[in-house]
Amino acid sequence: MEKHRSEKEECVMVLQRCVKKLHFGSWGEKEVAAKVIERLAEQDGKVRGLIIELGVVPVLVSMAVSDMDSRRRLGLKALIHIANGNYWNKALIVEAGILSKLPKKIVIEDESTSDYADLLASLSSIANTQFPQASLHLIQFLIDILKTCSSFDTKQSCLVALSNISAVLQNAGPLISNGVVPILLELSLMREVSEKALTTLGNLVVTLIGKKAIENSSMVPQCMIETLSWEDKPKCQELSAYILMILAHHSSSQRNKMVQARIVPTLLEVALLGSPLVQKRAMRILQWFKDESRQIKLGPHSGPQTPTTAKRSLENQGDTKEGKRLIKNLVKESLRRNLEIITKRANVAVDSSKLKSLFISTSSKSLLAKI
Repeated sequence: MEKHRSEKEECVMVLQRCVKKLHFGSWGEKEVAAKVIERLAEQDGKVRGLIIELGVVPVLVSMAVSDMDSRRRLGLKALIHIANGNYWNKALIVEAGILSKLPKKIVIEDESTSDYADLLASLSSIANTQFPQASLHLIQFLIDILKTCSSFDTKQSCLVALSNISAVLQNAGPLISNGVVPILLELSLMREVSEKALTTLGNLVVTLIGKKAIENSSMVPQCMIETLSWEDKPKCQELSAYILMILAHHSSSQRNKMVQARIVPTLLEVALLGSPLVQKRAMRILQWFKDESRQIKLGPHSGPQTPTTAKRSLENQGDTKEGKRLIKNLVKESLRRNLEIITKRANVAVDSSKLKSLFISTSSKSLLAKI
């Protein structure tokens, strides 16, 4: 007990000396003190609380945004360790103005860039509470790092921050206006960082502005279909299916785009071999395709029609017939090319009743006939 008390007292004395140097010492003394604080904060969570109580955060923030590379890195490293696992510490760092003092320009492959990304990823975990509404400067700062940095670890940290920021619906507007969607779609095709990119897209797609930006992209739905086929990335498959499901819901035009992009074979495959969640989502989309095919068979409304409405009805009927033909051809091709492969790979019993309701009958009728 006495030994523990003496160690704590010694630690407090070291911190007090460091704080004095940070406030009143030369820049050389400040840098030495920052190194000591970083080391102590990394080792003990209780020490982090003492560091905060001694009021060093504002000084460390001023170092973190310094023009001097070595000074900037020391400040950032110390802040990263102080923020680690402590909500209150993160809130105090944000209150000290770190977000408004971020550099205006990213230096390509600067070593401190990854430190900025790590710190912002940590601070953004409080985005749902005391994190201020994301400013355009903060979002642009993260996007600039994603554009210029080649390190996947740094990209991952930026995506963690964007994912946390996008979880607040009010931030969808600033994110979209800064052009985040094209960047996220490109990153979603990189296996190393795809999951967080898709998570952020999943947060955006539930907003009106986000859904519109995603569905208007020339990369959609092709990039989602690509990630949906990654058998070794089940979380990416689930997120891709989620985004596709929202885009397809109540949108015949989006469903037609998906069919033309040859989504049906991929949906059939994951409906058989994917995780339970991605199976459920894939079959939901296939059900919508099936329901649309049934509506095609019913034909146009049999009431009085003006020449204009009759013409529109014929045009719509032609479009839906084309959609029906595409679906049938894709299903036929899927069965021919994939069914044997799927059966061999699926070395587990599959609940056929799930798919039976969509396109397998107990008779000899083919899947094609059901659709």
